[in-house]
Amino acid sequence: MVFAAAAAHGLKQSELAEIGSQGVVSEILTGKRELNIRRVRALSRRFGLAATTFV
Repeated sequence: MVFAAAAAHGLKQSELAEIGSQGVVSEILTGKRELNIRRVRALSRRFGLAATTFV
């Protein structure tokens, strides 16, 4: 869902700094790292979607 939301808004990995470094964002997008609650909340605020969307 993170990838879809970012793509829909025309964002690059570097523009998702609120969820971590570019390396962390890359790991999340490729499924190597799970989202934690802090990152879920940040994404929820960024995209205006319910936090459950990213869980």
